[in-house]
Amino acid sequence: MTASTAPAALDRAAWRAAGAVVIGSFMAVLDSTVVNIALPRLTIEFQTSFATIQWVVTGYLLALAMAIPVTGWAADRFGARRVYLVALAGFALGSALVGLAWDVGSMVFFRVLQGFAGGVLGPAGTTILVRLVGKDQVGKMMGVLGVPMLLGPISGPILGGWLVDFAGWRSLFLVNVPIGVLALVIAGRVLPADPPRPAGRFDFLGMLLLSPGLAALIFTAFLAAGGVTWWPMGAFGVLCIAGFVWRATRMESPLIDLGLFRDRAFRLSVIALGLFVIGFLGSGVLFPAYFLVVREESTLQAGLLLVPSGLAALFTVPVCGGLADRFGVGRVVLPGFVLILVGMGVFTAVGPDTPYWSLLFAQFLMGLGMGATMIPLMSEALRALASTKAAMASTALNILQQVCGAIGSAVMSMVLAGLLASGFGVPTAQGQLAATDAIADPATRTAALGTAADAFGTAFTVAFVLVALCLVPAVPLARKGNR
Repeated sequence: MTASTAPAALDRAAWRAAGAVVIGSFMAVLDSTVVNIALPRLTIEFQTSFATIQWVVTGYLLALAMAIPVTGWAADRFGARRVYLVALAGFALGSALVGLAWDVGSMVFFRVLQGFAGGVLGPAGTTILVRLVGKDQVGKMMGVLGVPMLLGPISGPILGGWLVDFAGWRSLFLVNVPIGVLALVIAGRVLPADPPRPAGRFDFLGMLLLSPGLAALIFTAFLAAGGVTWWPMGAFGVLCIAGFVWRATRMESPLIDLGLFRDRAFRLSVIALGLFVIGFLGSGVLFPAYFLVVREESTLQAGLLLVPSGLAALFTVPVCGGLADRFGVGRVVLPGFVLILVGMGVFTAVGPDTPYWSLLFAQFLMGLGMGATMIPLMSEALRALASTKAAMASTALNILQQVCGAIGSAVMSMVLAGLLASGFGVPTAQGQLAATDAIADPATRTAALGTAADAFGTAFTVAFVLVALCLVPAVPLARKGNR
């Protein structure tokens, strides 16, 4: 396919299948963000500490990471359609159980079950659609799948706040039940038959190494973000993953085929995507925190101030997916990274009185850039492998997103906590509390706002540098042109 040849339009069957997968994917992505805004209410409801109730979120994310490595093998062994339907039913059941939880322990346990099913939905759904459309239309289809990935983080805080205020915290989970049942019925009717494929023996030992290893690393990242250092857990995670890599390079049918990284386009795309997730998506914790701490906005208002980025990304994701198919991913992602860097540059110089119009415009630019980078990079990583190794490639990409996302959030949180603590002369764990107290005190308010804004500006600078590093693997992708 040349740069002047446009790929054929997606047929009706592909659009119907995409619609079914989008519903399930949206539920899983939404549930990873919608609970955050309800944590203070849950702390009061169950008469517990914030550190304990945080496991409602942490347990869900850990289960997501542990489920993903199994999905590639299961999609080949049993058929991606069957695996997707079982995961969808499990997610709806898990949501119902969480909504009926009677204490913190039961809630965390049911969230783990829900997260395990949610971890299967993403890669299984991606595998179905990639196999359905073929490599020439991967970008366009990934653009469709990008909608729930973007809508979830945008609508999660807003929807969560509204549901908690008007229907109680249980509605956050019970609302998934009718949606899940509807999605199950639709998926059962429209998803194409997907016969099992040769998958070899299940790498059970590989799962025992990779899943706990990933969970240990993510758990360590969450502890570090909270100012708690527990390196033995991190060391255990590194050893498990190192053992998995050593074993996977010496067996015929590993849980994840590391031979995928021999493909140059896959390797470059994965490196760029990993840096992007750590730098840009990891900085997602900074934007609402700035509006809450420095600008003293309410939680709902802070969520609404993040909407321009999401709206811009919703516009560019479908368009740029098709452009990547036609002109090559490198020629799309480079302008996207430039837009992100321009927008992020505004936040590196942020102050306590920075005009809102400039902040909203900067977010709009970053949203345009995000739509032109993340989905095209995922498309390029899948393109060469779409026909024979879609399940393995999809699994690898989903693991990358979960791990790099957790690392990015932890890194940005630690950077900000350290800067606030240094600015206000307190231990790391007390940085935000000290900033909030000093801002609330009329005698120290002006100086405290300046100190806090400087800390946020420096943290955004770290994110800016990480995103700029994405240009290193992106430039070779642009030079190679279209596949």
